[in-house]
Amino acid sequence: MKQAGEKSKGPTSALIFDGTCPICKSTVAWIRENEIEDSFEMIPCQSESLLSRFPGVTRSACTNAMHLVLPDGRVLAGENALPEIVKRLKRYHRASMLFQLPAARTVSRFAYRWFAARRYRIAEFLAHLVPRRRHR
Repeated sequence: MKQAGEKSKGPTSALIFDGTCPICKSTVAWIRENEIEDSFEMIPCQSESLLSRFPGVTRSACTNAMHLVLPDGRVLAGENALPEIVKRLKRYHRASMLFQLPAARTVSRFAYRWFAARRYRIAEFLAHLVPRRRHR
């Protein structure tokens, strides 16, 4: 929802993510809670309509990295999508300027790719740390 004085940053961008990844799904839920109203259309890469709507985004590519399709049709993948995603978050949009700092691209590329390659193992590890709820 928009807050007082807040307006949408323009047309919706499509955020394509791995719908089978627990961390990706949690991240998308967090983005949805924090986005400036209607900034993103969230699309799991397992969606039936993915290839017909976005022929430039393959299933194998989007299971390796999130993709952001901007309103002008440009496709940004992985760490290249991060600054544009952060720009569209209320309370966090100013942090997108951090990506303009010297060496920020190198650091974000390394960090994103390291994390993305290990996200299922990280999710499994985190699942052991969080107590499971008992169903009654």
